[in-house]
Order: sequence, then C-alpha cells, then structure tokens
Amino acid sequence: MADLLSTSVSGLLAFQQALDVTSNNIANASTPGYSVETANLAEAPGQFTGVGFVGSGVDVQSITRTYNEYLAQQVRGSQASYSSSNTLATQASQIDNMLSDSNSGLTASLQSFMNSLQSVASTPTSTAARQALLSQAQTLAQRLTSYDSQISQFGTQLESQLSGDVTQINTITANIASLNQQIAAESTNGQTPNQLMDQRDQLVTQLSKYVSVQTTTESNGAMDVYVGTGQALVTGSTAAKLATVAGAYDPSHLDITISGGGGTAADITSEISGGELGGLLSARSQVLDPARNAVGQVSAAVATIVNQQQQAGMDLTGAQGQPMFTVGGVQVLPDGNNTGSASLSVTRGSVSALTTDDYKLQYSGGSWQLTDMATGKSVAMTGNGTSATPFQAAGVSIVTNGAPASGDSFLIQPTAAASAGFAVSLTSPAQIAAASLVQGTAVSTNKGSATVTSASVTNPSVWTPGTYTVTIGAGSAYTVTNSGGTTVASGTYASGTPISFAGAQLTLSGSPASGDTFTVGPNNPANTGDSSNILAMASAMSASALNGNTTSVTGAANGLVSQIGVITQQAQNSAAAQQTVSQQATTALNNSSGVNLDKEAATMLQYQQAYQAMAQVIQASNQMFTSLITAIHG
Repeated sequence: MADLLSTSVSGLLAFQQALDVTSNNIANASTPGYSVETANLAEAPGQFTGVGFVGSGVDVQSITRTYNEYLAQQVRGSQASYSSSNTLATQASQIDNMLSDSNSGLTASLQSFMNSLQSVASTPTSTAARQALLSQAQTLAQRLTSYDSQISQFGTQLESQLSGDVTQINTITANIASLNQQIAAESTNGQTPNQLMDQRDQLVTQLSKYVSVQTTTESNGAMDVYVGTGQALVTGSTAAKLATVAGAYDPSHLDITISGGGGTAADITSEISGGELGGLLSARSQVLDPARNAVGQVSAAVATIVNQQQQAGMDLTGAQGQPMFTVGGVQVLPDGNNTGSASLSVTRGSVSALTTDDYKLQYSGGSWQLTDMATGKSVAMTGNGTSATPFQAAGVSIVTNGAPASGDSFLIQPTAAASAGFAVSLTSPAQIAAASLVQGTAVSTNKGSATVTSASVTNPSVWTPGTYTVTIGAGSAYTVTNSGGTTVASGTYASGTPISFAGAQLTLSGSPASGDTFTVGPNNPANTGDSSNILAMASAMSASALNGNTTSVTGAANGLVSQIGVITQQAQNSAAAQQTVSQQATTALNNSSGVNLDKEAATMLQYQQAYQAMAQVIQASNQMFTSLITAIHG
C-alpha cells in the first residue's frame, strides 16, 4: 500500500541512481567511444483507494546509452574510405617520386641516353663522345635495374603489411566475438550491458580502419560483422579467420582467404575493399605490378631497337655491330595446382605488339586458351604451339612442351622481368656501330640524274652480306640482283621511296635513265666518319614503335610517369576529402552520443534538488509519525 514514506524512499533511491549515472557520464567525458547514458524514470504502479488511484513513487525503468547506429555506420564507411585512399596514395607516391625525379627519373635517364646518341652522330670518330654514350648506356641500365629492385622492395614491404593487417583483423574480430558472448549472456529483461557494447562498437570502428565492413544486430544484442560481398567475419560468438596464402602463380604475391567453422578456406582477395587492406591490394594491382611491367616494356623496347640498329651498322673497327644491351626474358609461372607435365618456352617477338599486361594460358577442352589478365578477355593466337609454328599473340611466341592436364594453366608475364636483366654488353667505345653496314654507289656511266640518298640494312636477321645491283629499266621499273645474278626484288622506282631487298634498302632521288645501275655493298672500313647508322638509331628511338606503332619509347615512359602521377594525385585528393568526411561524421556521432558537460551539470543539479526534496519529504514523514505516536501514548 502506498504511503508517504515508501513513496519518498522510492524517489530518494531513484534520484540517487540517476545521480550515479550522471556522475559516471561526467567521469567518462573524455573516454574514447563512451556513449552517454540516461537513467529512464517511470512512475511506479498506483494503488487503488476508495477515491481513486494514488501514486506509489518512481522506479528506474532502464539505463540506456545514446547511440546512433546510422552515424556510426557513416564513421566506419568514411574511415574505411580514407584509410584505403591514404594507403594507396602512400604506396603510389613512392613509385611516383622514383620515376618522376628530374635527375634520375625514367624520362630523364632516357633523354640523357638519346642526347649521347646525338653527340656520337655529330662526331662519330670521337672516342670521348663514344665513351660518353657507353657511360650513359651503363647509367640507363643501372637505373632500370634499380627501378625494378625498388619496386620489388616496395612489393615485399606491401606483402608484409598485408600479413600484419590480417593478424590485426583476426585479433579484433576475436575480441568482438568474445564481447558478443558476454553481451548476449548479460542482456536480461531487455537490459543491455552498455559498457560492453561501447567496447564492441569501438572495436568495429577500429576494424573499419583495416577493411570495409557491414554489420547487423541480433535480437540478443550480438553484432554480426561481414566483409567483402557478404562473407561472415563474426557471427555471434564465433569469429572467422582471415589468412594470407601464397598466390597460385607467384608465391611472393599473397592472397587472402577466409575460413570458419572447420570449412574450406575461400579466396576473397578480389572481394576485399576499403580500409588499409583494400588500399594495399589496390596499390599492388593498380601501381606496383603495372609499373614494373611498364618499365619492363620500356627496357625491352630500348634493347630491341638499339640492338637491331647496332647489328645494322659498322663499328669503328669495320666489323658488324654487336648488341649493346642484354635484357631479362619472359617470365612464365606455372599454377601450383597443375597436375600435368606441360611446360612453356616463351620469347618476345614484335615490340609493337608487346603490351604491359600479363596473360594466362590455360589448357581446357583439349586446347590452349590465352586470356588477358587485365581485361579478362580471350586473346586470339596463331600457330599450333610447336617449335616449328609457335603460338603467336601479344608480342610473344609460345612453345608448349609435355602433356598438360585439363585445367592446367600458366601465367605469362612478357615484360615483368625485363628490367631486372637489363645490362650493357659492349665493353669498348669502338664497338658502337655509328656507320652504316652497307654503302650505295651510282655507277659512273649512269646517264640519268638519280643519286644515292642512303643505303642501310633494315633487318640484320635476314641480311646476307654481299654486293647487290639495282638496275633501272624502261618505265622506271627496277630489279635487284645479288652477286650471283639472281633477282631478289623488283618494282617501280619513285624518287625518295626506298627500294627494299634482302633485309636492306636503297633510297635514290632524282630521275634515273633506263639502264642506270647502282650497287649496294659492304661499307668501307675506313669510312669511320659515317654516322648514318647512329642517326638511324636515334630516329628509331624517337619513332612510334610501341603499342601498335602508336607510341615511342619516350612516349611510353612519359605515359607511365603521368599515369602514376595521376593515380597518386587522385588518391591524395580522395584521402583529403574522405578525411574531412570522416571528421565530420565523427563530430556528428560525438555530438549525438558523447557527453555534453553543460547538459550533464544541469541534469545533476536537477537530480540533486529532487534528491534533497525527497529527503525533506522523508523527514516530514518521520515527524508526522513521531507526532502520531506521541499523541497515541499521551
């Protein structure tokens, strides 16, 4: 039955508990992740009397925390985006700084080498100019191999960071699962352990720094956490395990798997996004691997172009030029799960067809199929894969050996290893082939006005040394015969248009008379002042020889530097924007869930006054009871 004393005591106890909650709020005003709590007061059930219901005091119905899940999700999302962009920017800036340096960068190194070619062309007999070219070639080789080495080091550090992040994620998810168990156990009659829930929310926020996550809350208060496209990272009191495993083709490239409940580990590398983990994976796929391949393409192109032109020329001793550079070969990586005995022999072919992409060659349905790993599209091949007729595609020749099993595959990296093997093979300045390997001469008895503009070897691999005769016939028709009198080429003469034959060409200008003849034969070893071949080398380096004859070597280098610069700038801008969004979201969450000291001070004053009032009511009740006893006992 309600009475003055019991009603007052209920109020005194309720306001004391409310004061306890308020004082706890004030004490935790600076505690990270603390959500302000509120003592929710409710009127105690009234007691019926003959004249109606009389209130029986107040109860603390619940102590709840002020927490906005929508704002919390915004904090996690923006934080994951910032962490991802910031990580990508950090990784990309390393490559950007390396390749774009004005003194030792890729473009600067190529330009210094080309300037040295021009110097030799100006003074082909100068030993100093030749030595300077050889030194620049060695500097270029050192820098190209240094780029590859540094990119490999960055990759090693990235893989180590991936492993560290996975370990941190597993630690956090295990703690979340443990808290879920405690929360579910301590949640009774709709009352939840606010402190444990704050701790769990802090862990989920911390987790979003490493990877983007989604969450749902169960009826018992436990929170489930999902990663990627819906893989359960935490389910109730059970946490799945992430792990890093060696890649199927390249063991140095780690993949990320998830496993839980004794099931088979599933590869979720391609599904990870956001957070530092997502940023690292993006840096690997968008920056490190493409940069290594692109530098390799430049290395392969330089070696091919310069070596081919060297072999088309004559060095200072009168000998045919030898290759100036060596370069790393095509890298072939078998799938670790292959069960057949097949192997591949892959070599580079046309520089023009060479790309910076990697390719997968897979045996399926009784045949081999080639897929571009960058686009996922099938690539057509010619040939049948034998040594006599290799598969031809994407600038490489592929010979298959052994017996493949269905499903066996190989990763083909046409340019990834090129820079690592780039080196100078010439040992003397005299070996630089500045002069043409051949010379053209007009026969003195010619009657026309045609003169020899140039003569050169265009394809050393098919050129057969000897003397060739070009004879102009009626109607400007020409025939080319070798020293044995065999016709090797014919056509119609046009002034300034090269006459091509047997891996060489002769260019005439003017109007020849019918019967005029010209000879193409070995250059005079004494013709050391000839710089036609070194000029052709400089021209070939500037010509559009890459990417389907649309890009020069320097153009490809500039394109790479620009591409990495753009990725770096975009990542930095994104990181700055997401940092602002994250700060705003955090501020909004703190304003909603954090402790407002002014508000708490006012609330404390309110509860204090109510507590004092209840104490006075109890005192009044005591006086009334004393007066009543005194009156009864006289």
